[in-house]
Amino acid sequence: MKVLPVRKPISAGIILSYKCTGECKHCMYACSPKWSNDWISLNDLDIILSKLADAFRDVYPPNIKGLLGLNYGLHFTGGEPFLNFQVLTEGIKRAKSLNIPSIFVETNCFWCINDEIVKERLLTLKNVGLDGILISANPFVVEHVPFERIERGLRIAISIFGERNVIVYHPIFYRQLRALNIRGTLIFKEYLKKVTKIDESFFIGFDPGILLPMGRLVFRLVHLYQKYPTKHFLKYSCLSELTRPWHIHIDCYCNYIPGYCAGISLGDARNLEEIIQGVDLDDKPILKALATNLGELLKIAKSYGYKERKDGYISKCHLCLDIRRYLVNETRNFNELQPREFYEHL
Repeated sequence: MKVLPVRKPISAGIILSYKCTGECKHCMYACSPKWSNDWISLNDLDIILSKLADAFRDVYPPNIKGLLGLNYGLHFTGGEPFLNFQVLTEGIKRAKSLNIPSIFVETNCFWCINDEIVKERLLTLKNVGLDGILISANPFVVEHVPFERIERGLRIAISIFGERNVIVYHPIFYRQLRALNIRGTLIFKEYLKKVTKIDESFFIGFDPGILLPMGRLVFRLVHLYQKYPTKHFLKYSCLSELTRPWHIHIDCYCNYIPGYCAGISLGDARNLEEIIQGVDLDDKPILKALATNLGELLKIAKSYGYKERKDGYISKCHLCLDIRRYLVNETRNFNELQPREFYEHL
């Protein structure tokens, strides 16, 4: 029996729902208004939070304060968490009752229509235990959300949580958008025209360390990246991504998602202790292949008729996801490819 040696999580995100207000071209989780309106149940949330709290006790000292970051503690995300303020509020309240540290929420600020609403909601969340907030600011969000709402949300969030407890993702894009003096929304094609005229550093924001070449991006923005032939990626393994303990995600269907690898489930997060004891790969051929190398994944794909892209791939994640999307459309033999709806919205 071959086992995937999954490490105990030290930071995690809870995807409350994949439902979102827009369909951003860069979204790793293929969130969309077209997703089913499924939200995590509070019963499942209680179970998962208690399991995460147990795991975090080995990492964080009791009553830790002042630590907020992408790879610390717990964050609530989606989709757009503020689409269901009741579930979000309950989630924060229950996480705080378990002394889970560094609790923050991610938002695109679609709801920041006036100062009063922003103050009321952020103060409500702070009072039940929210430590801070991450505000998405990039050219993909402003295709759907007026930039002045993002600025309003940021301004008021800083006044309530303090500057060190407010994360802007990503500062490079935020500075560009401010320099463009954008009002309202802006389609991406117009953004490209505007920013390349005034900012020679435009492509810094597309560095793979900032804008990860995975998820919907590899299909919607592929024309902006250099492509490589299939053979360039075949020796790469995804073992470290599958087993890493930081910034893992658990979605509204209780799938344990390794890192940013949306559409892959290591199992039911309500049974977290079983997952971190090691995942049996004998009945999970896709995981087994990825833990070895992408050449093994390609062998499986070709047995189902997969044809390599003649124009190549921008990253190993592009090759992996293109294969997984094909397999989901061809067969239901791979239970680790969950949720299946993810592949429909790429």
